[in-house]
Amino acid sequence: MKYDVIGLGNAIVDVLSLEDDGFLEREGLAKGGMALIDADQAAALYKKMGPGQEVSGGSVANSCAGIASLGGRVNYVGRVCADQLGEVFAHDIRSAGVGFDCLPSAPSGAPTARCLILVTPDAQRTMNTFLGACVDLGPEDIHPEEFADAKITYLEGYLWDPPRAKQAMEKAAKAAKDAGRKVALSLSDSFCVGRHRESFNALIDSYVDVLFANEDEIIALTEKDSFEAAASAIQGKADTVVITRGAKGSVVITSKGQSSIPAAPVEEVVDTTGAGDLFAAGYLYGYAKDQTPEECARIGALAAAEVISHFGARPQVKLQSLL
Repeated sequence: MKYDVIGLGNAIVDVLSLEDDGFLEREGLAKGGMALIDADQAAALYKKMGPGQEVSGGSVANSCAGIASLGGRVNYVGRVCADQLGEVFAHDIRSAGVGFDCLPSAPSGAPTARCLILVTPDAQRTMNTFLGACVDLGPEDIHPEEFADAKITYLEGYLWDPPRAKQAMEKAAKAAKDAGRKVALSLSDSFCVGRHRESFNALIDSYVDVLFANEDEIIALTEKDSFEAAASAIQGKADTVVITRGAKGSVVITSKGQSSIPAAPVEEVVDTTGAGDLFAAGYLYGYAKDQTPEECARIGALAAAEVISHFGARPQVKLQSLL
């Protein structure tokens, strides 16, 4: 098989800025959430932000970079525009060791997506995403033979918003399952789950082997009023359900029961952007190498600890060295 993992997601360039809680309040932004914004809103918010740092991002793209850093063989599918940010994204993901062969959209179309990320002193991140060229991703971008040639297909829940991207996700999942491969899904965001709960459940029932979520997302999906009730309700929904809990670590749920894995120690939490993405990277790397669920979660915890120790959502050291 050519790849351990092939990822499908929104190809985004992140713009990170340090802001205080007062800035969020003045702009009416829900702390810790992800909001979709249009081009005008993106321009207005960018003008008000402090100095920004531009780095390539996108949830599953970050995970793919992490898997490559761990030594995995990985490919990525996402749509950018033939513009400056599109070139930045393509360069960065390839230089991280990830295959990326998608043709860019014409410059006359929507520009490459960007996410304006406001990082508060408590290291929480509030994301405002202009999807741009991502909405052009469609089923024609899915080549079934690529998904048949990967052990795991990893899907980004954020893609469920644009209708054509949703069709692309379904085509990719079907191609993987038809070839006898595994499918993993990140729920991405509790508001995203709220918008698409019924169809997310149908997708999980039909295709998903490994489901990633945080506490808020799993509560939103199950419509329970506590983490404990949600964890109980989700058992059996997929072969493996992995729930991240920040400093509390993670919980892995299989048909055999629940296992709690502690978070890896970190000297100082600088920026939580990408913590879930890198946890998923570590977990999927271990999963592709046939490790136990508990060992997969430990690798995920190591990768997450590295990324929250610095600014930005991709590793700054070779993660393979941490193993």
